Amino acid sequence: MNKFTFCYTLLLCWMMSSNAQTAKKSTTSLPKTVTFTNEQLQDKIKGGWAGQTIGVTYGGPYEFKFNGTFIQNYQPLVWHQGYIKETMIQDPGLYDDLYMDLTFVDVFERLGLDAPVDSFANAFAKAGYKLWHANQAARYNILNGIKAPESGHWLNNPHADCIDYQIEADYAGLMSPGMPNAASAISDKIGHIMNYGDGWYGGVYIGALYSLAFVSDDIPFIISEALKTIPQQSDYYQCISDVISWHKQYPDDWHQTWFELQKKWSNDRSCPNGIFNSFDIDATINSAYVVMGLLYGNGDFGKSLEIATRSGQDADCNPSSVGGILGTLLGYSKIPDYWKSGLQGAEDIDFKYTTISLNRVYDIGFKHALENVKRNGGKVDAGKVTIPVQAPKAVRFEKSFPDMYPVAVKDIRGNIKKDFSFDFDGTGFMLRGEAKKKNDIDKDYVFEAELYLDGKKIETAKLPTDFTTRRLELFWKYPLPKGKHTVRINILNPDKNYYVRGISYIVFSDKPAK
Repeated sequence: MNKFTFCYTLLLCWMMSSNAQTAKKSTTSLPKTVTFTNEQLQDKIKGGWAGQTIGVTYGGPYEFKFNGTFIQNYQPLVWHQGYIKETMIQDPGLYDDLYMDLTFVDVFERLGLDAPVDSFANAFAKAGYKLWHANQAARYNILNGIKAPESGHWLNNPHADCIDYQIEADYAGLMSPGMPNAASAISDKIGHIMNYGDGWYGGVYIGALYSLAFVSDDIPFIISEALKTIPQQSDYYQCISDVISWHKQYPDDWHQTWFELQKKWSNDRSCPNGIFNSFDIDATINSAYVVMGLLYGNGDFGKSLEIATRSGQDADCNPSSVGGILGTLLGYSKIPDYWKSGLQGAEDIDFKYTTISLNRVYDIGFKHALENVKRNGGKVDAGKVTIPVQAPKAVRFEKSFPDMYPVAVKDIRGNIKKDFSFDFDGTGFMLRGEAKKKNDIDKDYVFEAELYLDGKKIETAKLPTDFTTRRLELFWKYPLPKGKHTVRINILNPDKNYYVRGISYIVFSDKPAK
């Protein structure tokens, strides 16, 4: 054997050995069952709750401050010992990811796993915390007689594809260890309170990622396996599939995948705040940033959080999901001490608007997981939990805003005093604005306003000046026959101490503008 042949043979053997080692590390299928001790299962549930709290705190200062761009590497991201306690006291509203989750956890705790959907809907609709986007639109709907699931449907909720349920679905996965279909069933009931279509899929997918993080530590496998819960014809599925493919193509460069996402998927067509704007709260692209953080982080807790945060847009909610999923995979005991140091002094503090702290939800979450495991055919006996692992199944296909494209935005200058009208050519419209009180007025007021379309009365709506009960958009109507239409708004009870401020109206059509 000559020197060249000998070297080539050695190289070939090394490559085969390396590939074999890689193959051993890669997961190809889910186990049929998995058994945990009580301590092991609770450690993972604690890791999930702690991880999402760490993530949302870490990303909090950057939320929607980097839209259509990423945070450059030279900019340091803040973290220090006791940071979470400090933030919980100074900025409690940051934790909407947590107190929305905990609202649903509390209903399960009070009413059991069979609690009716209205109990969840009413709990958050009547809560004292502020809400935005799909959550606030759903709150208004519920308070004004539109019940779930219609409260989240795209015809009644212009924010149906927004990120809202994605950031609050953690509880569904954490109470469904190894049971992604059980998590999807919970999300079917609760997620449709505020979302539909791709917006709902965000929560279904995040729930599945949590669920599978209990039974596998192979992150690429978990990501691909969880995607089986999403219908393949959906934009959501196709976007996450693209991220998986781009990661394989550019395994060492998350920035390149970020650019590919920006080119193909940064097209928020429904949320009025994002239309013709760099702001993008759509669940699809923000879920993609979660997957980027997990894939490019390679299991490193800090690196994964950093990538999800630096990706921009909803830069607190996305690392919250990443931290929760990795915290579940690792378990609380294996979250690096550097990150747990930020928790110091915070775990006994109730999240604002709740009577639940991290330490309390660690125990409640474990209790609910045991109940759900037993309900799904598992066994809880002698300090051990045996779970029948579920193969993920796709939920039903839904699509919000089919064949709807924004084609124009027209600014409105001045207040709507009594009557306001405009003409448009298209298949739908959305009138943006808000009911306000003058600065020297303490008491809130509720306007009543009528919508007329092409001379026909369509709706009478309440327009509260109170922020927690406000109507996010004044009026909207779609889909309509394509053509020219006239909109007229009539304020029934004007008052000199209050006003309705117009912002803009958006025109939709069945094809993109040329």
